[in-house]
Amino acid sequence: MLELLGSGLVSLWLEMAGVQIKPLDALDALTWQSSPGLVLAPDPNPAGATTVQQYLKQLVTSKLIAQNLAESQGIWMQSGPMLMANHQGTTPLPAASLTKIATSLVALKTWGPDFQFDTLVSATGPVVKGVVQGDLVITGGGDPLFVWEEAIALGNTLNKMGIKQVKGNLIITGNFAMNFQRQPMLAGLMLKQTLNRATWGRPAIYIHSIMPKGTPKPEVLIAGAVKVEAQPSPQQTLLMRHRSLPLKQLIKEMNVYSNNEMAEMLADSVGGATVVQSTAANLARVPQVEIQLINGSGLGPENRISPRAACAMLMAIQKEAAAHQLNLADLFPMSGFDQRGTLHSRHIPAATVIKTGTLRDVSALAGVMPTRDRGLVWFAIINRGTNVWGLRTGQDQLLQNVVKQLQLPLAVPVNLTPHSAINSLPQLGAASRNEILFKS
Repeated sequence: MLELLGSGLVSLWLEMAGVQIKPLDALDALTWQSSPGLVLAPDPNPAGATTVQQYLKQLVTSKLIAQNLAESQGIWMQSGPMLMANHQGTTPLPAASLTKIATSLVALKTWGPDFQFDTLVSATGPVVKGVVQGDLVITGGGDPLFVWEEAIALGNTLNKMGIKQVKGNLIITGNFAMNFQRQPMLAGLMLKQTLNRATWGRPAIYIHSIMPKGTPKPEVLIAGAVKVEAQPSPQQTLLMRHRSLPLKQLIKEMNVYSNNEMAEMLADSVGGATVVQSTAANLARVPQVEIQLINGSGLGPENRISPRAACAMLMAIQKEAAAHQLNLADLFPMSGFDQRGTLHSRHIPAATVIKTGTLRDVSALAGVMPTRDRGLVWFAIINRGTNVWGLRTGQDQLLQNVVKQLQLPLAVPVNLTPHSAINSLPQLGAASRNEILFKS
């Protein structure tokens, strides 16, 4: 490491990246990544490349992949300006849920980390003695995490306003989903059921039981049916506004559980897969051909991303997050910190921030791993093969072998330490995100 600093390679890279030169120790120098994808030289230490070559051979000898699939595996490993390993690293391959990296990057850049989606609640008639003399209208604004807790909180706020009955129908307009159900009629039926405690089923009863003690049970009886309309009625009164969780928490939840419906809604919010594809390539500074998308979730082998592009997009997210005093661990799961979701049962080195991807014949893993001897090591592994469990085990072992060569740092770098306030239980305080706009 010290010989690299002395050679001027890191200083040259920092200058090209537009970073002001100042005294830095070796680890700090290689945690900068202000110019995603910029590679000036191969790593003079062959440990990374050797470990990856051994891994690729092991895939064949252990029969995890057939010999003819050896060239269908993609790996890119980079530390700062140094390329540590590359096998088909610039070839776009079926990326599965690594696609959500692109969706996360473009949503974060478009909306900012504190953006909230609004769900509006209106009435087409006056409120008389707690009864809406008309329809209750829900205008969806694209909230991808409107779930049981949100609906219960919404119902309780209506009760707080004195509203307990609706003479008309429940009208659904706009981009409304509930419990990841994007079909508006089905989402509306779930909402109608949740607003009235008397019609609760087991799921709503369970969710209420784990909400903060003392949370009321809503009682809003809607006499009519659920209807879906393209446009809201111009003659309606806005009753309340429900705001989603901040985007930074939505992105974190989407990536922790690799939620496809959330990813599709976030991609739609910025203009769809074509916009995500082109914008992500521009932000990551990689050729457009290395990111090919048909949706924002990764469902389908037509979504193709090169390993290099996956790393470059993660670097771009880290850069964008840092501008808002956040980091990658606030937006993606970290080993040893988020043991829920896709990290369950994985054996990934501590403090590694990752995104997984899985299809029937694809297993992918991309992220960043702190090391003592190479600072932050950015990596992407895209495997083709049907033994997904075996491929996952091999990916974990590859990272363990790399960190064995480069050693873990004494402490997690500050720029990979998650902020506890952002990563707390997301649904607590759903009621506080309701703004009452009408008083009877």
